[in-house]
Amino acid sequence: MSEIKLAAERRTAFGKGAARKIRRDHKIPAVLYGHGTAPVHITLPGHDTMMALKQANVLLSIELDGTSELALAKDVQRDPVRPIIEHVDLVIVKRGEKVTVDVPVHTEGEAAAETVVTVEHTTVELQVEATHIPQSVVVSIEGLEAGTQIKAGDLELPKGAVLVTDEDALVINITAMISQEALDAELAEAEGEAGIEHEASDEEAAAEGESAEAKAEEKTEE
Repeated sequence: MSEIKLAAERRTAFGKGAARKIRRDHKIPAVLYGHGTAPVHITLPGHDTMMALKQANVLLSIELDGTSELALAKDVQRDPVRPIIEHVDLVIVKRGEKVTVDVPVHTEGEAAAETVVTVEHTTVELQVEATHIPQSVVVSIEGLEAGTQIKAGDLELPKGAVLVTDEDALVINITAMISQEALDAELAEAEGEAGIEHEASDEEAAAEGESAEAKAEEKTEE
């Protein structure tokens, strides 16, 4: 994985007011720490940082005061409403060292007909080299039948990666598709156990009315 360079500036003003001013200037407050160094408070370019962090586990080269540090985003605080990043925690990494990261699980292919594919774990935790973090773990589900279960220990990991997630953790579960009739039956049973009653539809009411009239006519004939 090649790193993405971000030009940082040292930050001397702190507090909510200072952070708001930084964001108004289309920049992002951040802190850089790790490897026994004191935390360094910086600002990052807003647009470039947002684009870079769309990629999972992206390796960043933080350019500051004529030097550069490789870093990973440890924590990204996003605004709950607006599409902006409020703050980023960056942890320093070194070439050749091992880091533990959550890597997304992606499926490829189509399972057998009339099956439902559920990804129980959307990420798995791996130990990998800081400069060789895989973008994803790809799992082929092509033609797999209902009843198939893929656990973490079954995954084909990228070269050099070591699984940290429990190998017995269920990652992908393939089950048979439930028919609408079966769903309706399960719903009716659950509602019956809960004591829920529904008003008859117009068609059902009309059918019941016709049935009652027929019974009345039979009694009259008798």
